Amino acid sequence: MLARLAHRLFAGFAVVLGVVTLTFLLLHAAPGDPIELMLGQTATAEQVAAQRRALGLDRPLPAQFASWLGRLGRGDWGTSIARGRPVRAVLGDAWPATVRLVALSLLLSYLIGLFIGAIQAARSRSRTDTILSVTTVTLFALPGFWLALMLVLVFTYWARWLPAFGAAGLDADYLSAGAWMVDRLRHLALPLTTLTLIGIGGAARFARGAMLDTLSQPFITTARAKGLVPRQVIARHALRNALTPIVTLLGLSLPALFSGAVFIEAVFAWPGVGRILVEAVQARDYPVVMAATTVSAVLVVAGNLLADILAAWLDPRVRSASA
Repeated sequence: MLARLAHRLFAGFAVVLGVVTLTFLLLHAAPGDPIELMLGQTATAEQVAAQRRALGLDRPLPAQFASWLGRLGRGDWGTSIARGRPVRAVLGDAWPATVRLVALSLLLSYLIGLFIGAIQAARSRSRTDTILSVTTVTLFALPGFWLALMLVLVFTYWARWLPAFGAAGLDADYLSAGAWMVDRLRHLALPLTTLTLIGIGGAARFARGAMLDTLSQPFITTARAKGLVPRQVIARHALRNALTPIVTLLGLSLPALFSGAVFIEAVFAWPGVGRILVEAVQARDYPVVMAATTVSAVLVVAGNLLADILAAWLDPRVRSASA
């Protein structure tokens, strides 16, 4: 098991290095000059050249990339071109909002999705299964930004129940503790609902398939022959054995949720990493984009490793195969 994890870590390091290299090349190949965007159209050519030289952007690309890798290895993520602040501080301020949104969405998506998938598997090929299948496939296929805009249209502009933008109201600092919490929950409702609905679609479809595959195994037939009712068969025998592929999907969903949150945060003006990344791309803020991409790539590798570890913990057959 340890040898396999070491191999996966080495492969993950290669993946992260490849991602950051490709991102660096694409950023510099894209049209637009961050210095011109920062100084504005009134800046002279001498001012632009001086600022580019001060930031080291006049050096050859290999030298710039080597310098960035060296700073990253020392824990220095650089300074934001557009904001003039350390990138670590920029992302550090935005990180808690993204983690709060993504963690809650992941928890709700899989709890509800697993419940729906279990119902579908228990009532396979029934009308209930058909209705839930159509619903989950539709949710899974919906573009996240479109669903977000539709929720804003219905609950903000038509019903006027929920706010659409930001994580708190303008008067949040002057509210009592109870009113402050209600205000935060109202601002969280729409972005959390958007991510959760999309996640439920994929989790429920995957859970249904895993449960149906488990219910066809011989040990399930044995459990039924012992006289166990269907609820006991699913809860005691089928569910745990179906968790292994679902846990694998859970590990892979972590980076996918973070990437999906980029568009959701942009729609709802949520003060998270996704919104920072969108603004950085628009401003050609290379250090911020590179740092955020590196974190995303690391999350992909960590998600895969976490899925492997959890699968081995749940299923002894995986542990014996990895030994």
